[in-house]
Amino acid sequence: MWQSPNDVVLISDPRVASVPVRECGEPLADVRGRLRVDTRMADDDGAYAHLRSGLLDRLEKAETLLPDGYHLLIVEGYRPIATQRRIFDGYRAELQAAFPDMSPDESYVAASRYVSPVEVAPHTAGAAVDLTLCSPKGAEHDMGTQVNDNPEQSEGACYTAAPNISDDARAHRKLLAAALEPVGLVNYPTEWWHWSYGDRYWAMATHAPYALYGPI
Repeated sequence: MWQSPNDVVLISDPRVASVPVRECGEPLADVRGRLRVDTRMADDDGAYAHLRSGLLDRLEKAETLLPDGYHLLIVEGYRPIATQRRIFDGYRAELQAAFPDMSPDESYVAASRYVSPVEVAPHTAGAAVDLTLCSPKGAEHDMGTQVNDNPEQSEGACYTAAPNISDDARAHRKLLAAALEPVGLVNYPTEWWHWSYGDRYWAMATHAPYALYGPI
């Protein structure tokens, strides 16, 4: 049976949905030409390579905090609402097929370990970024799993604090956090690669009175 990680507030938690949004109107900005960008999640419109301008500024600052031999590699940023809905519904259907005794409420919560429900999804606000670390030549460092490996595929190793990863992978995850946390980003604990700023989950985690970015 599926398990939720202990002591983790999932993005489906009502406390996240209850955070108000005061949209600041900040535009999306193109990451390409400013940071390294991977194309594995590329879409025809190039949405994947866009983030709120304030978030991108913070990522550029984080890049300067990394030691020699390490760079941020951006995998996906903004995600249109229709795309987010398709991914969430598809993964939820996979879980229901794999665990037929799962109730609709359980499948909603279980799916949210890996994909945000549309109504609170930070990717649809341009407020979340999926990223990893790479070498100056673009080779990805060992992070314990691939970006976007789900809990079933990785046997839970996708959780940021997972015990079943190598010492090198654990050190690299800490290195990533040491660059992103000082510039104000927060991690979604079930996905080591997912970081955000200005969205509802960020506001809940940092005790901010409201989110800065709503769905675009």
